[in-house]
Amino acid sequence: MATPEFSNSSLPTLTSAASVLPLPDKYRGAVVEDLQLPPAFSLPRTELISHAIKLAYDRDFSHIPVLGKRRNLLGYVEVAALKKKWEAGEVNPTEKIATCMTKFNRSPRTNPYTIITPDTPLADLESFLKDHIFALITDYQRKFVLGVATSQDLESFVSRRGI
Repeated sequence: MATPEFSNSSLPTLTSAASVLPLPDKYRGAVVEDLQLPPAFSLPRTELISHAIKLAYDRDFSHIPVLGKRRNLLGYVEVAALKKKWEAGEVNPTEKIATCMTKFNRSPRTNPYTIITPDTPLADLESFLKDHIFALITDYQRKFVLGVATSQDLESFVSRRGI
């Protein structure tokens, strides 16, 4: 049997094949669920500042979602900023966190929101976090806050995977 002959021009080269392939995604298709975030905890707007700070430090959270009477999201408290205000005497520890929370702008026209669920790709989360301090991870019906993600969570994920 005759051996087929190939000319050098008909064989693909490594450089031409490599130039066609896309660069590998640093998240390798991972989604928010792969971050393995601790479960979020939210506080009612009536919670005292002193108790909110204690709970945040016990759980190592930097941002706490604040809920209304019907468990609807009203806003959030940035723990480090709240602690600084407390230490500077700008807030009373017996006040409610509603007095110092950052309220969400609910107007979809002026401030549209992005839905982030456990199935959201990490590349999309990274894009979102370029313009925001944190992201609230919700269930698919947006009724419950499941977690809070920050850019540090993404950095930790990449370092754990050795990418």
